Amino acid sequence: MKYLMLVLPLLLGSALAVQPASAATTTDATSDSARVIVRFKAAAPSVRAKIMSAQESRASAKDIAQTRATGLGMRTGFSGTVKGLRAYRSLDERTHVFTASGIDSAALVKRLAQDSEVEMVVIDGRRRHTALTPNDPLYAGFGGIAPTAGNGSANGQWYLKAPAGEVVSSINAPGAWDRTTGVSSVVVAVLDTGVRKDHPDLAGQIVGGYDMVSNAATAGDGGLRDEDAADPGDYVTQAEVNGGTLGSGCSAEDVGSSSWHGTRVSGLIAAASNNGQGIAGVAWGVKILPVRVLGKCGGYDSDIMAGMKWAAGIAVPGLPTNPNPAKVLNLSLGGTGTCSATGSGTYRDTINQVIAAGATIVVAAGNSYGKEVGLPGNCPGVIAVTGLRHAGDKVAFSSLGSEIAISAPAGNCVNTASNLPCLYPMLSTTNRGTTNPIPNDEGYTNSSASYGTSFSAPIVSGVAALMISVRPSLTSAEILSILKKTSRPFVAGGPGTAAVAQCVAPNASEQTECFCTTSTCGAGMLDAAAAVAAASVKTAQTISFSGPADQVLGGSGVSLAGSASSGLALVFASGTPATCTVSGSTVSLVAVGTCTVTASQAGDSSFEAAAPVSRSFTIAAAPVVAAESGGGGGGGAFSGLWVAMLGFSTWLLRRPSGLPSRRAGGA
Repeated sequence: MKYLMLVLPLLLGSALAVQPASAATTTDATSDSARVIVRFKAAAPSVRAKIMSAQESRASAKDIAQTRATGLGMRTGFSGTVKGLRAYRSLDERTHVFTASGIDSAALVKRLAQDSEVEMVVIDGRRRHTALTPNDPLYAGFGGIAPTAGNGSANGQWYLKAPAGEVVSSINAPGAWDRTTGVSSVVVAVLDTGVRKDHPDLAGQIVGGYDMVSNAATAGDGGLRDEDAADPGDYVTQAEVNGGTLGSGCSAEDVGSSSWHGTRVSGLIAAASNNGQGIAGVAWGVKILPVRVLGKCGGYDSDIMAGMKWAAGIAVPGLPTNPNPAKVLNLSLGGTGTCSATGSGTYRDTINQVIAAGATIVVAAGNSYGKEVGLPGNCPGVIAVTGLRHAGDKVAFSSLGSEIAISAPAGNCVNTASNLPCLYPMLSTTNRGTTNPIPNDEGYTNSSASYGTSFSAPIVSGVAALMISVRPSLTSAEILSILKKTSRPFVAGGPGTAAVAQCVAPNASEQTECFCTTSTCGAGMLDAAAAVAAASVKTAQTISFSGPADQVLGGSGVSLAGSASSGLALVFASGTPATCTVSGSTVSLVAVGTCTVTASQAGDSSFEAAAPVSRSFTIAAAPVVAAESGGGGGGGAFSGLWVAMLGFSTWLLRRPSGLPSRRAGGA
């Protein structure tokens, strides 16, 4: 949101400005110590005495509002140092802004609220732009100057800020935070080395988790699959490699200290933010589901695929049900291989199942120095992310190719001389233990060379989580489409890039720093603000409602049928309760006349409210059927015999009296 406002029903076409009656009484409302919004009751004597309409002239609107203000002031006892109420502006026919001096706004609200004619009174408060700048100390940086302390980097979390100057690949997260910082019902699964849940910036951000590493030697925690997804450290010694205890997949290239990789990735997505400590996450309002699939020397495909399914809420034999299904899966991992295989036990099949379960998969492109995207980032259906330098061109180490969906910052140092700090690292949470973790450590990656496409992917995952926070019904395909449509164009030049070539399709040769194209680095550069704004736009919906035919009073209830294009349920209501009433989808006939029924749909987080549709039908009186008297003719029918007898009786009564009567036995 850009501005917060106090919203009142605006019944007039526009606000009616109240002008002072004369120069002598002119008072700037800003000079008053109190300013409130007062809404009078519809039946208030002040309102009924003189009705204000939408067509009221400015002068007349001023007089009416001031008359009401004066009366209200007299009834509430304005005297002494408190100057009388002054009408400043009218919002509708019975809502006005009143000002006063010698009293503060809160006290004025309390006094006016006691008046029997007042329906509502609130302070007419000020609102300011809410562009959020987290107060986390490592967010801001030091203006390009290397920090003197151990924590922080010269440019802070440059990758989250709005693009400015030479830094063009940053994602403008503050623009997205104006709308949302994420909601706790949205869960992002981090399939990685596990997470240090005791890190102060992550302790409150974790929900559930599972350890999928099934090889005891590479697990590093002495156990097999269990519910403890904490990272025990993935350091590898030369002795372990030489001894072969970690398997043939480990080599001298794996020797090194613990990476705390999953903790770094998690901090980029959802580190607790605006808490005066450490860093800010992209979507600090969401929750992290740690799924440990990597140990010493990496992880097996079978563990990764099992972790993907479990994270999305899909049943996996031998594992408990995941009570916190993730809407986004972040895979900052990969390796060589193609995604051509299909069927059970393949990445293609796993990805299809996860997407069908309603989750979105974000995968790092890989760090092959311009060669092809690795597996599973090259699989259809995932959002593969390539890495950018601060200046917007592809960072040297990043992979590229036609499988890439979008690009995001990956970190780069610029300074290459010894003893100079890295100027554009991906600052995140970590643990400072070199082998085993330091408990409750407040470690951050600081100005060390922390970069890689592993850190591009979680930036995109965080933005996807923000998008889902504003529109929970988004599908993976819709998220991908919005990310592409809202991305910013790639740069084709800039400071320090004179010798940079254009990226080409990957081949056998390394391809370092280059200018991205849409065929090599995806649709463009990630724009968090634009993506979340686009996700916030709800889809319109329409109502189909034909309405019932004319009815006869006395019949049974009439069933209503209709539908909304969104698939959401309709609500039916009677607009003529004197002739018909509605309960659910059934109309009861009450009286002869016209029955009007309205179908409506209020919308939800994904759909706008639909325009109501009304249908009318006639309720006619039941026909009156005359009752038949006598005989078997029934209900109101006249028999021939009865008519003949009636005629004979009439003749006897009208017969002339002089005529002799016929007697029995006479001549």
